[in-house]
Amino acid sequence: MQYISTRGEAPALGFEDVLLTGLAVDGGLYVPRDWPAFSAQEIAGFAGRPYAEVAFAVMSPFMSGFLHGDELRGMIEEAYGHFNHPAVTPLSQLDANTFLMDLHRGPTLAFKDVAMQILGPIMDKALEKRGERATVICATSGDTGGAAIEAYRGRERSDIFVLHPKGQVSDVQRRQMTTAPDSNVHNIAIEGSFDDTQALVKAFFNHKSLRAELALAGVNSINWARIIAQVVYYFTAAAALGAPQRAMSFTVPTGNFGDILAGYVAARMGLPIARLVIATNENDILHRAMTTGRYEVGRVQPTTSPSMDIQVSSNFERLLFELGGRDAKATAGLMNQLFQSGAFEIAPPLLEAARKLFTSARVSEDECRETIARVHEETGELIDPHTAVGVHAAARAGAAAGTPMIVLSTAHAAKFPAAVEAATGVHPALPAHLGDLFEREERYSVLPNDFDAVADFMRNHARICQP
Repeated sequence: MQYISTRGEAPALGFEDVLLTGLAVDGGLYVPRDWPAFSAQEIAGFAGRPYAEVAFAVMSPFMSGFLHGDELRGMIEEAYGHFNHPAVTPLSQLDANTFLMDLHRGPTLAFKDVAMQILGPIMDKALEKRGERATVICATSGDTGGAAIEAYRGRERSDIFVLHPKGQVSDVQRRQMTTAPDSNVHNIAIEGSFDDTQALVKAFFNHKSLRAELALAGVNSINWARIIAQVVYYFTAAAALGAPQRAMSFTVPTGNFGDILAGYVAARMGLPIARLVIATNENDILHRAMTTGRYEVGRVQPTTSPSMDIQVSSNFERLLFELGGRDAKATAGLMNQLFQSGAFEIAPPLLEAARKLFTSARVSEDECRETIARVHEETGELIDPHTAVGVHAAARAGAAAGTPMIVLSTAHAAKFPAAVEAATGVHPALPAHLGDLFEREERYSVLPNDFDAVADFMRNHARICQP
């Protein structure tokens, strides 16, 4: 399997190099040169199979040439053995045609665990094969950081640096990052927004000498390995509800567009998907883009669903590249316009192509709160604000008769206790393994939104830079 950049000026790479490279040297994102596909019979055969078996079937074509099958299979089984439900991403039913897919059964209670728990081991294996170390860097709006730290903490070949926007994540999210005692974990609270932290990470990868000096590796969803791990649960959920004999629709609360891009990838691989609903909060750049055709960065509005408080959705670039017939020059031109003016226009043919599969909805803070309360009253279930955005957007979008609507429940309610309690009067409890989270000592550094300040911090703390 070979991978190419969305901007066309970087060399094609194999999976191992893409895994360790993250962002392409031309600033683009890697996508596979060719799409593997499953037959209807193969998709039907996923029903009732253990999650790890489906994960191996879905992920292995993207990783050809990297590991022997038995070794990869063993790593996948180990990774998903840490989840607290045997189905890993179980389904529950909200109403006659709407289902929740629980993606928060991993160690840090967020969907990011599904990818991170396998990403950490396979990256470690790649470094071991090469006899190398890496400096892993991650920007987070809340959940990615905790999941990445859990996956990389204590690893001998990696130091991990996590940048989060100071004061703009929940207390539980922050503490899941800042209480890890491991010496290879470094938390940085940036005085700025998530978009600022993401811009810093991209700037580090685009700085060739710093990238080489630190041997930078990325674990945000710019890393293709993150996407393929998330593709798996689209197949398991759909097969459980009758695919491919009938199509499915999915609603995805999204900020950086990675989780819903995984749904697009599943569709390219043969999964019959009727509709992908982009659910946004008040930071609605994706909804505005789908509605008007203009992708324009606004000011980040803090909400009770902070993991979606994003105005620059990196993975949207991958979708534009695919819908535009893989015209790398055109994609690079749009990204240059975004960098220079903070906006670009989506050409009518691209917008029309996107609307064949995607629709979108914007959910206000009041609607989010009302949805948390309604779901609890009707079902007794506590959902977090991100999931509530998805549930409300799904109801607004609707689904064709006989087409199940699957809402991705991306985080546990206990990660956002204040918002959930305000809506329901019930304080959601943390699971037992996190019961003492607020008693653990925090450890993090506050830095300005400044390239040199953060680069110097990494040089001073990364083991690869030490004598």
